[in-house]
Amino acid sequence: MPPKQIGIAGAGIGGLAAAAALSADGHQVTVFDQFTTPAPVGSGLVIQPVGQDVLDLIGAGDMARQMGQPIKRMLGHESTSNRAILDVTYDPKDSTGKYGLAMHRSALFHAVLEAAQHAGATLCPDHQVTGVTSADKRQLIFETGAKSPPFDLIVDATGAKSPLSPLKARALPYGAIWGTVDWPMELPVDTSLPLDLLSQRYHKASTMIGILPVGFLPNHQARKAALFWSLTQSDLEIWRSEPIEVWKTQATTLWPAMAPFLEGITDHTQMTTAFYSHGTLRTPAANGLVHIGDAAHRASPQLGQGANMALLDAWALSLSLKEVPDISDALRRYTRMRRRHLWLYQLMSAAFTPLYQSDSRWLPRLRDHILTPLSRIPPAPSVLSRLVCGDLIRPIR
Repeated sequence: MPPKQIGIAGAGIGGLAAAAALSADGHQVTVFDQFTTPAPVGSGLVIQPVGQDVLDLIGAGDMARQMGQPIKRMLGHESTSNRAILDVTYDPKDSTGKYGLAMHRSALFHAVLEAAQHAGATLCPDHQVTGVTSADKRQLIFETGAKSPPFDLIVDATGAKSPLSPLKARALPYGAIWGTVDWPMELPVDTSLPLDLLSQRYHKASTMIGILPVGFLPNHQARKAALFWSLTQSDLEIWRSEPIEVWKTQATTLWPAMAPFLEGITDHTQMTTAFYSHGTLRTPAANGLVHIGDAAHRASPQLGQGANMALLDAWALSLSLKEVPDISDALRRYTRMRRRHLWLYQLMSAAFTPLYQSDSRWLPRLRDHILTPLSRIPPAPSVLSRLVCGDLIRPIR
């Protein structure tokens, strides 16, 4: 395809990955972001093997690995019985070398931003997008009322609160509070948790606690960990109204290993709140506009696929524009390339989430006494590994 003028709304992971890939293909790419200085939102995440492949393809893989922490296993226990409920190994047969790359979102943002700028993308901060024109040569509309120059294609990467996406997602009852702390490395606050493990504890399905080693922040030398604690909106209001020590006591009672990680948490403002929704656009692209990432599909983070889906969207879009000369045809091809993979992972996320985040009494019993034993019988371990790796089916057709 001859070089096109492409405007990207949103300098998140998906938007910057698309900017890097499309700029490397010779397109003239401009990224608009609402922040004066573009910055990441959130805490820890895991880049699965399919996402790592995209990072390598856009030139961000080496930097990401320098800052991230390889994760070989996901292990979760029921807090009362200490029974192992979730046990997924990335490479169960020691044959693939696959692993998850746990990172702080700011580290991933830094690596993808560097790749986009190196590829030649232009970044325009302090431009809050509020709409888009419907003309053949679309323009972005900003909060000030001004409009962008016309583009051959506009990419909506503005996330779950996209002002451009028609997606009406279903709000999920549970969210989480997230915090970033130093990884305890020295006595007397050392930890017995290994650095290559995502550790979780569950109390029924109403409480899920996690500790994720996330490597290093940009320009920092101390190892970090991301903590998360699931709760509902009403739980959040109670949590905010009580002294922080009440929550810390509750957390360490359920899971004593959390104690050294919580020492540095002294105020509610050190924790970030995140609530989730579920839904998918049936047609994410039309008439010179394409929605990617959370602007096109949203789910709980239960399978750890959010950022990976955005990265795959960005790469699939670059491939479709490279292979098909007409933009309308290329967008239809893009939709087909991602449809099956997105459908499967949205379905699996919807199925798994209530087992770990819900008020149900019988679902955790089903999880603990039926699904967990079944998950240990071959070929279930290999299937679960591929599910987490992101390649249970081909991510891009």
